[in-house]
Amino acid sequence: MKTWRWLATTSAFALSLGISTVARADVSIEDIVNDAKTTQDVVTAGLGGQGQRYSPLNQINKDNVSSLVPAWAMSLGGEKMRGQESQPLVKDGIMYVTGSYSRIWAIDIKTGHEIWEYNARLPEGILPCCDVVNRGAALIGDKVIFGTLDAKLVALNQKTGKVVWTKEIDDFKGGYSYTAPPLIVPSKAFGPLVVTGVSGGEFGIVGRVDARKADNGELVWTRPTIEGHMGTLNGAESTMTGKKNETWKGDLWKTGGGATWLGGTYDSETNTIFIGSGNPAPWNSHMRPGDNRWSCSRLAIDPETGNIKWGFQTTPNDGWDFDGVNEVVSFDLDGTKAAATADRNGFFYVLNRENGKFIRGFPFVEKITWASGLDENGRPKFVADNRPGDPKDAKDGKQGKSVFAVPSFLGGKNQQPMAYSPDTKLFYVPANEWGMDIHNEPVTYKKGAAYLGAGFTIKRIFEDHIGSLKAIDPASGKIVWQVNNNAPLWGGVLTTGGGLVVYGTPEGDLKIVDDKTGKELWHFNTGSGIVAPPITWEQDGEQMISVISGWGGAVPLWGGEVAKTIQHLNQGGMVWTFKLPKKTASN
Repeated sequence: MKTWRWLATTSAFALSLGISTVARADVSIEDIVNDAKTTQDVVTAGLGGQGQRYSPLNQINKDNVSSLVPAWAMSLGGEKMRGQESQPLVKDGIMYVTGSYSRIWAIDIKTGHEIWEYNARLPEGILPCCDVVNRGAALIGDKVIFGTLDAKLVALNQKTGKVVWTKEIDDFKGGYSYTAPPLIVPSKAFGPLVVTGVSGGEFGIVGRVDARKADNGELVWTRPTIEGHMGTLNGAESTMTGKKNETWKGDLWKTGGGATWLGGTYDSETNTIFIGSGNPAPWNSHMRPGDNRWSCSRLAIDPETGNIKWGFQTTPNDGWDFDGVNEVVSFDLDGTKAAATADRNGFFYVLNRENGKFIRGFPFVEKITWASGLDENGRPKFVADNRPGDPKDAKDGKQGKSVFAVPSFLGGKNQQPMAYSPDTKLFYVPANEWGMDIHNEPVTYKKGAAYLGAGFTIKRIFEDHIGSLKAIDPASGKIVWQVNNNAPLWGGVLTTGGGLVVYGTPEGDLKIVDDKTGKELWHFNTGSGIVAPPITWEQDGEQMISVISGWGGAVPLWGGEVAKTIQHLNQGGMVWTFKLPKKTASN
């Protein structure tokens, strides 16, 4: 039975419980572009298209945050726990939350009561790489839009949860899936566009970015991320990505990876979509000599045409699965329109967001082994002995020389988004310090099968911590402070005008620290690990903070020896919302 058939009953039941009914206005493209400036709602992933995850709200601040208490909590229920990596959205009294196994809820923000729930009907044989997660939805007009693990895009009516339209992104049997929040951007020619990427880099898919009309899901343009592939515009071929065989040999570009699995950001000042592309396929780099553009890259894309304005590759000829998908955050640096990104490869990059020129880069994790640094153009200085060996050099041809590489393939930073404060001019990065034994193996592409050509085991490099929240000065490269954590950090960060940095830990604690010193000011145990980013907004004159708790994601599945040390952590699925007692807030 389809979800929408019982929505009317669900809504009537909600009203019988006294859930508030609020007049709802459509979410305009202006609301989305200006999201960072408004405090009564959160209508984008990243609290604004630029992805700074900063709120000017300061009712909750360093002086009173110790009094923070739960306002309500809602269970996502059922047996479908697993990892909960979603960032909530809030508009006109309603919170929209996605969950594991491609589910989505509308929740009354005054009471925490469910208004409606939609469950995607997933087929047998889906191929998610890194748990059955979903990282959030998008709002536009009267619709809430999210992706599913079988590589579909679903638009629902915000009031009822009824399906408005559904579009197939690609064939899930070929390894495609979708987990990121869609990005809504303006265009002059087509109106608001829904911009999505694809997941599936471990299955030999080819990454790309798609743009669709928000009202009906009609495809406007596509942009592949691997050179040699053609983009499309209005149903016809447009321009080729790069030049065929310029940095890829033979036919390997046809199954070249470069998945755009984390979604993107949008800078209205330059009218540019920024999105990262993932690892080239297969992992065995000896099979694909060359830089393998545009895998492991940050791409700047024109929303009108889907053409690439510029690209910056962080790990050419990637041999460690370092990807390049981490978010690009726009900010101003001494009068320069800059952008920053913290790469899985362990280096932090500052770029000119108008032209992609390298400004500076520096390590943000310790003991990096695969490169000795970056040159004047930001290209890594490879350590030849730290590349996994070619299997062809082995006597049996089955396994190349193993190396111990830092960071591990799960990265100095992975899916967990960082935050930037224009008050302190610091980035707050949820980093991880770990390494891996890795070797290469022969592999042959087969549709829908893992396409790695590598074996690996992740290991600790410090006895007392893996996770480390770091305050980083992009102007100098200095790490101003850091707060270490025993387990890996896998949830995002929020920073506020109250001088606070908010983040969660796999041990289940939501923590708030001083943005200038890192001193802990408050914590609360949510009962399960936090692998999602928190948000804040203003409701009836009160500042609220929300986060989803639910342990899972890639670490328990891929973490090797590290996963064994945290296997006691409990799964869950709760939306937690906090506020100050009214007496404290009034003081």
